[in-house]
Amino acid sequence: MKHPEPKLSNPIRLMVLIVGLSIMGGCGTQVPAGHHGVKYLRFSGGTQLGQIYGEGFQWHLVWNSINVYQTRIAERKEDLTVLSSDGATIQLEVSIIFRPVTEYIDSLHVTVGPDYYDVIIAPTLRGEARRIAGRYTPEEIYATQRDTIAHDLLVALKEELTDQFITIENVIFRNVGLPTRISEAINEKLAADQDAQRMKFILDRERQEAERKRVEAQGIADFQKIVSSGLNPMLLQWKGIEATEKLATSPNTKIVVVGNTKDGLPLILGGQ
Repeated sequence: MKHPEPKLSNPIRLMVLIVGLSIMGGCGTQVPAGHHGVKYLRFSGGTQLGQIYGEGFQWHLVWNSINVYQTRIAERKEDLTVLSSDGATIQLEVSIIFRPVTEYIDSLHVTVGPDYYDVIIAPTLRGEARRIAGRYTPEEIYATQRDTIAHDLLVALKEELTDQFITIENVIFRNVGLPTRISEAINEKLAADQDAQRMKFILDRERQEAERKRVEAQGIADFQKIVSSGLNPMLLQWKGIEATEKLATSPNTKIVVVGNTKDGLPLILGGQ
């Protein structure tokens, strides 16, 4: 005689369903947008190298896990204290823009781990900032060479961190804080330099105007010299005769000869 199979009661079925869903829910990891994951195999050799997991829900056995890394560009701000070439203490507010190299986050996970910023980037940034700032005076750090220093720091960080599977995108100096005495001295010097540049511009403009007037005067003098060298009594007498003839032939002119001058030119009066 065949015995009937026992049936699960409703509470037991509900419990089995809950446990099943819990197990299924624990068999995967959600990788957000702008992130990638590295799988850790608990019983099969640890970190899985050569396989990077992209965005979305990634399935895995419940005893394994996926470590998620942000691979989009990130920014961190650092407040640094450095010394200038003459020993002055300077405060720098710096932004560093970085990201891990997506293709190598498995190697980054093995060598450093998720705290790679605090372990590698921050100490390297502080050390290189102190080293590079020590080449410059407070005035150069504060005003004239700020972009150059930021560029030098960016190049140094890229060189130091290339083999660490990290890309440094940019370094920006947001603020430079100097001791009050040094800041006032620099501002005074910059103001004096601006005044000197303005005065130089004014003097250059006046010199150009004086040169223009000199050239103009020389031209007038040369013209007068040429004209005067071509004038003589015979030419003047001839021009007078020409003018007299033109007046005589004018229909609206009446000529009255009162007398003549020493050179023979008549004195002309009248006219309608």
